[in-house]
Amino acid sequence: MLYPQNLEQKLGFDKIRIKLNEACESSLGQQFVGKIKYSKDQRSIEKWLLQTDEFVKIIQGGELFPNSNFLDITAYLKKAEIGNSYLIEEEFFNLILTFKTLDKCLDFFRTHHEEYPELAQLTHPILFDDDLLWKLDKRFDDRGKLNDHASDLLFEIRKGIEQEQRRLRKVLDGVLKRAQKEGFTPDDVNITIRDGRMVIPVLAEHKRRIRGFVHGESATGQTVYLEPGEVLEINNEVRELQYAEKREVIRILTELTDLLRPEVENLSGVVQFLGLIDFIRAKARFSIEIEAVKPIWKKEKGFEWTNARHPILLLAHKEQNKDVVPLSIRLDSHNRVLLISGPNAGGKSVCLKTVGLLQYMFQCGMLVPVDEASEFGLFRDLFIDIGDEQSIENDLSTYSSHLLNMKNLLAHVNKGSLFLIDEFGTGTEPQFGGAIAESILSELKDSKGLGVITTHYGNLKEFADKQHGLMNGAMKYDLKRLQPLYQLEIGKPGSSFALEIAQKIGLPKSTLDKAKERVGVKQVSFDQMLGQLESQKHDVDKAEKRIKQKEQELDELTKQYAELKEHLDHQQKQIIRNAKSEAAALIKGANKEIERGIREIKEKQAADDKEAVKALRKNLDELKAKTEPKTAPVRKTPKVTITKAEGAIEAGSYVRIKGQETIARVTSIKGKDAELAIGGLTSIVKMNRLEKVSRKEFRQEVQATEAKGVSLNQKMADFSHRLDIRGFRAEEVIPRLDQYLDEALLLGATELHILHGKGSGVLREIVRNHLKTYKSVSDIRDEHADRGGAGITIVNL
Repeated sequence: MLYPQNLEQKLGFDKIRIKLNEACESSLGQQFVGKIKYSKDQRSIEKWLLQTDEFVKIIQGGELFPNSNFLDITAYLKKAEIGNSYLIEEEFFNLILTFKTLDKCLDFFRTHHEEYPELAQLTHPILFDDDLLWKLDKRFDDRGKLNDHASDLLFEIRKGIEQEQRRLRKVLDGVLKRAQKEGFTPDDVNITIRDGRMVIPVLAEHKRRIRGFVHGESATGQTVYLEPGEVLEINNEVRELQYAEKREVIRILTELTDLLRPEVENLSGVVQFLGLIDFIRAKARFSIEIEAVKPIWKKEKGFEWTNARHPILLLAHKEQNKDVVPLSIRLDSHNRVLLISGPNAGGKSVCLKTVGLLQYMFQCGMLVPVDEASEFGLFRDLFIDIGDEQSIENDLSTYSSHLLNMKNLLAHVNKGSLFLIDEFGTGTEPQFGGAIAESILSELKDSKGLGVITTHYGNLKEFADKQHGLMNGAMKYDLKRLQPLYQLEIGKPGSSFALEIAQKIGLPKSTLDKAKERVGVKQVSFDQMLGQLESQKHDVDKAEKRIKQKEQELDELTKQYAELKEHLDHQQKQIIRNAKSEAAALIKGANKEIERGIREIKEKQAADDKEAVKALRKNLDELKAKTEPKTAPVRKTPKVTITKAEGAIEAGSYVRIKGQETIARVTSIKGKDAELAIGGLTSIVKMNRLEKVSRKEFRQEVQATEAKGVSLNQKMADFSHRLDIRGFRAEEVIPRLDQYLDEALLLGATELHILHGKGSGVLREIVRNHLKTYKSVSDIRDEHADRGGAGITIVNL
């Protein structure tokens, strides 16, 4: 049961129908949009969902599926059923276009039946003769007219018409030229056609100068259209041929209609198929537009949705480039009724309508805008009480209409029902309205039905807190900025924040103080406590998110450092093992050589061969030199100590940037900024960052630079302001980063780009932590999102 009768309008599903109609290619699909209905059959719903989901994949996959000529040919088929009737050329052409579209659809699903089984299943009842399409198509041209080769007789007739018209035009051209020469015609005139006959325009005062027949005159009467006597017989011949052409065309069309008539019964299914395909595609297009998916069926009664969005609100916000705050909600057999409270314009009604609209869409076989892991159940009945049903004709007040809805709801609600009630109990005196609402809520709880209710009544919040099966929910509110957050929090009641909102609007403080006195200290304290709890919980949630994020980063860093230490320890052990192995092999070889040398020396000494002994000793000395470790001499670079010079900094002075050793010359001073020349580089630096040095110390620094073999001009030419460290290990990054920053500081670079990628964020963390140890680094930030975002760190020096 669906209640009330205008439920679709209340939920906004009528707007969904409009969107679907716009997404259809033809009236065939729109007819199916009008037939959408709420279903309670799980098999039917599942089939509809699968069909739509498969078509979404076709569209998103860029498959070549026909998009045009989904024409309604029902009237043509009915006409063809009548004996001795015939379809005109335009009707046959529309049939051909439709058959071609059908043929493409069938061919597509024959090729992709394994990828899209549910859609391919729709083609099985279709009985279509390809030969019929071929027989019709070969008789028509691209303009939808019977071509010259539709029959041999038609070819001969049209050939004769063409020859006679050529002869006719030739004769008329001669008559027209003579008339123009005599001045019988207006200026710049041509042969024209009146009543199917070729004529020439002649001035009315000269119409009797040319023998022939008048077939009409211009609007002003100054020109008549005359058929010269010379072309009368030719025109008659053309006319006879045109009548013959018409008779032959009708004969061919009748023949083709007779060919079509036996297939009419089978072709009626074509219209149904094309309309259904157009309708399913419209649903798929709309699903893509609202980011809808096929959810999971919930085995038990209820539903559990994550990040649900109201489709109409989503589309409206897209046009304004705004985000929709998603809704996460759950109802089951243990928590059957959710009572939502909170401030006005805080999102309670939108939450209620989102629940009703998405459940209605789902049971109509439409994909819904939720996360894929969301679960949907099946409800036999859907009851809603939303909006004002005041009626003068039926003598119903607002409150009376609400009570009438509650009467119908209590009479039919059961464990298979879903009910949605907005502003429960309002419209009458709060004391009695709250009591009646509490009594109705108790009966709804006992009915085992599931529902969502919005209210401001404190007694209902308290009742829900104490009763099993009921639960409170609140729309979050930012008490500091006095703005709704449109987020649903289940588990606690919300405050209406009436006093706070009134204060924000600007009601006088004296008025608000009187209101607080009338409400009572207990109620005001209760609302203030709810507000404070809301604000504190909001702060705690933010802090908890930050802590979790830091913990994740710490875990990743710890893991990275552990891997790095393990790698270094393994590398150290391997190096020591290799060194020991090489040393042992070297010593072993050396010992053999020494033993052999000593043996030979003793033998030579015994033979008193001094030269041989001398040569052997030399060989032993060379062997000793090979086995001893060598250390390369370290070239010492003279270091220049630069001291600060006295006096003010002016154009031509030599200065250095505080904390750096590179010396530059001041080329000009503009206010608090100085323009510096460092080799071939020009830079603007704040005056308070500079120290003056003497010309002598500048020359010493240049000599020291030359002693190092460094060419600043060459370094400037080779230096890149972008360092790419993607793919490097953590132990390789630090020395590479140090060397790069040294060069940047030496050359006076002001902005650097470190490209490390996003990944898990560990490499980014290592880079930023190391950069923070440099005093010369003034700022560290992410690149713009369009140019790399968190994958690139911008460094200002």
